[in-house]
Amino acid sequence: MAEYVSGHQPREDAKQRQRDSHRAADPAGGPLTTDQGTAVDHTDDALQAGERGPTLMEDFHFREKLTRFDHERIPERVVHARGAGAYGFFEPYESCAAFTRAAFLQDPSVRTPVFVRFSTVQGPRGSADTVRDVRGFATKFYTSEGNYDLVGNNMPVFFIQDGIKFPDFVHAVKPEPHNEIPTGASAHDTLWDFVGLQPETTHMMMWLMSDRAIPRSYRTMQGFGVHTFRFVDAEGRGTFVKFHWKPKLGVHSLVWDEAQETMGRDPDFNRRDLWMAIESGEYPEYELGVQLVPEEDEHSFDFDLLDATKIIPEEQVPVRPIGRMVLDTNPDNFFAETEQVAFHTANVVPGIDFTNDPLLQARNFSYLDTQLLRLGGPNFAQIPVNRPVAPVRTHQRDGFHQHEIHRGASYHKNSLSGGCPVVAGADPQAFQHYTERVDGAKIRKRSASFQDHYTQASLFWNSMSDWERQHIVDAFRFELGKVGTVSIRQRVVENLVNVDTELARSVAEGIGVSPPAAPAGQAPSATDASSPALSQASENLRGDGSVRTRQIAVLATEGVDGEQIAGLQDALGAEGAVVEVLAPHDGTVPGAGGGEVAVTRALPTVASVLYDAVILPDGPAEALASAAGGAGLRFVRDAYRHGKPIGALGSGVGTLATLEPGVRLAADGGGTEADHGVVTDRSAGRASDTFVRAFTDAVAAHRHYARPPMQG
Repeated sequence: MAEYVSGHQPREDAKQRQRDSHRAADPAGGPLTTDQGTAVDHTDDALQAGERGPTLMEDFHFREKLTRFDHERIPERVVHARGAGAYGFFEPYESCAAFTRAAFLQDPSVRTPVFVRFSTVQGPRGSADTVRDVRGFATKFYTSEGNYDLVGNNMPVFFIQDGIKFPDFVHAVKPEPHNEIPTGASAHDTLWDFVGLQPETTHMMMWLMSDRAIPRSYRTMQGFGVHTFRFVDAEGRGTFVKFHWKPKLGVHSLVWDEAQETMGRDPDFNRRDLWMAIESGEYPEYELGVQLVPEEDEHSFDFDLLDATKIIPEEQVPVRPIGRMVLDTNPDNFFAETEQVAFHTANVVPGIDFTNDPLLQARNFSYLDTQLLRLGGPNFAQIPVNRPVAPVRTHQRDGFHQHEIHRGASYHKNSLSGGCPVVAGADPQAFQHYTERVDGAKIRKRSASFQDHYTQASLFWNSMSDWERQHIVDAFRFELGKVGTVSIRQRVVENLVNVDTELARSVAEGIGVSPPAAPAGQAPSATDASSPALSQASENLRGDGSVRTRQIAVLATEGVDGEQIAGLQDALGAEGAVVEVLAPHDGTVPGAGGGEVAVTRALPTVASVLYDAVILPDGPAEALASAAGGAGLRFVRDAYRHGKPIGALGSGVGTLATLEPGVRLAADGGGTEADHGVVTDRSAGRASDTFVRAFTDAVAAHRHYARPPMQG
């Protein structure tokens, strides 16, 4: 795909901290050296005894070079192995002192540097970006009081309620143990066996089967803190808080059919999209919002605030915007930064604290334990991407990869170093754990308030539009259709009947199992309530209504109206869209007026799934029909069935009519018609402002799933 069009340059200030003292030596500044700085005279042949003799052990350069290569790889993350990252900044809209003392949430004029890592959960580093999976959305704030890590996902709930179940869940969702299949996918027996036996997974599985599991871009993906945390103000008062990230461009997804094809066409689809947007100055922006619940209202809901499988519906507690985050700088080195960044839910700052959420408590142990293994010991916080901007003064010493040269005493209390570093004590800037009374018998028992597994799953289903519901049914059918054990399929649909009877029956019909009987009366804990804020069809998630960075294809063949194409490129480019001309071959094609039309890409090298919309300009209809062995017609038909906007001008309208006879098209007399994202105008010459406006509106809406089905 082409780079986004922009004259901006990436910002540098977010990374200055790393570059000042940890930048590698300029490769052009001198000769090749060993790790010890010794200049090397030759690096293409090992030292050996004669031209055909054995290699000599005294060749320290050979040994160092091979040893370093042998140890280049570190253990990949058990989960979230496949990722992409970027630097940027966060700034609050106003002081949040009324509910938290966290310094980075006080002054709108202060920008806090951040590093964000997006990821998929199940697959290894080499898996594809567009698999059906949960996406990680982890943010490291380099605050003046220390690093704060908001380690979240693109879904607001999780599969399990207690962290002791996390190894079971991950073992189940990972590839089958006997054949290491499938890679980066949840459609297999062990995951669904686990799901069918764990009703607490039901709500999360509804999210996973929705289009939220296949985002169009990391730039069009929500983020959530998942857990209920606690804000603490300067007086020590606590407020429960849920964190929300909302993308400026809106929340948009792929459909499953195109997601699968994209895996083959461009397995790096999401990470490439993020990188290219930042490189061209189209900086991703997200708004941070919070749901605040006073401590006295902790038990006023029909669910438990500490249950990570539940949301607080926005209709009950609105999301309050408190700041924005902009990602404006790509990493210089993927391994050094994106791969070595270490997040930890227990990395908090004064003013942010934990709750007794049992899943959060487990994460607070597990993340640190994981980093100790992955990054080779306890000094991983000294890696540049992990290093705080706040001064670090500890009594920790030695260990693998110690970079600091410590002086003085390494114990507390001491007199030899003047007692330093001293503890902050009652200093109001020090972190003080929230004072909370905790008592009870030592037991292994889940609270009764955690036992409702279906109400919010029903709420999610009820909140979906018709097309979202159909996509969820199709996803269940696909996933369970890959499950070889029929009893597992049956068990899952019998659990789904507790969410919605018609959902369960529709899934059962598609996977060849017996339709479950309807529960007597209303299903246990089921609800008729809905939350419009959960639907991607809601205006709340559409974004700013712009078409910035949207990829638009214009299909050109010999005899196309070159001036019309140039006008489209100017008009849509002015709106921030990226317009590419696709033709049967690279180079140029002859235009109708005798000029040459520059081709961006050859049709055989691309596909509709890599674009957001397509335009058929005025030109010979028969040429497009036969272009690149029918690739042009396939391009348009794929765009139509995936709900993407389609524009047609002049004779391009006739080409579209041969594809989709049932679509409402512009009348013979001219003028622009728009119907379910299909925008047509039979007029020749430059596209009218009316056409451009109608087409950009269709693109801003992202998809048009309510359009009539394809004819034939």
